[in-house]
Amino acid sequence: MITAIPTPTRALPTNLQTVDEFEQWQQQPGNDGNFEFVRGQVIPKSMKQNELDMADFLARRFTKTVSYQQDHVLYPELDSYVDGTRKRIPDLTYFTAEQRQAIRRGERVNTLFAIEILSDSESHQDVLDKIQDCFDGGAQLVWYVVPLRQKIYAYTSPDKSTVFKGQQTITASPVVPEFSFTVANLFAA
Repeated sequence: MITAIPTPTRALPTNLQTVDEFEQWQQQPGNDGNFEFVRGQVIPKSMKQNELDMADFLARRFTKTVSYQQDHVLYPELDSYVDGTRKRIPDLTYFTAEQRQAIRRGERVNTLFAIEILSDSESHQDVLDKIQDCFDGGAQLVWYVVPLRQKIYAYTSPDKSTVFKGQQTITASPVVPEFSFTVANLFAA
């Protein structure tokens, strides 16, 4: 699903302290749209149309995995809870079948594997903050796709990454080891 950045009908709140307060605000009429919440800051979030083909390539590739056959999912723009003061929305979010069951029970879960596609509007600090938040919540792997450089940075911790490009094969190991492809194919999509 591709969404446009919402134009709030009123100013975004600055007095919210917790994810609970944020989600109560978000349920009020006129507060539609995708927003991340990070330590009191409400951040509009959307995937851009120029990211469609990359997201589609990744999602379709994932459907060929054993994990997909076991009801694990890789979906765009889903909530990933870090803690009581942070909720992120990665461009693509991986959830296991067990995590999906927890979501159905009303539990808040964090992704084990997130994929972010670098936007022109993101600063280096934004990138570092998102990566840190994913790992703080329990992620084991974060991919940061950089379209202009045609590279994927695979983070296995906030401080350790490997760069993949061109004809190199990237894999989502240890989370989804069978999810792999040649990097150039992503950018040819």
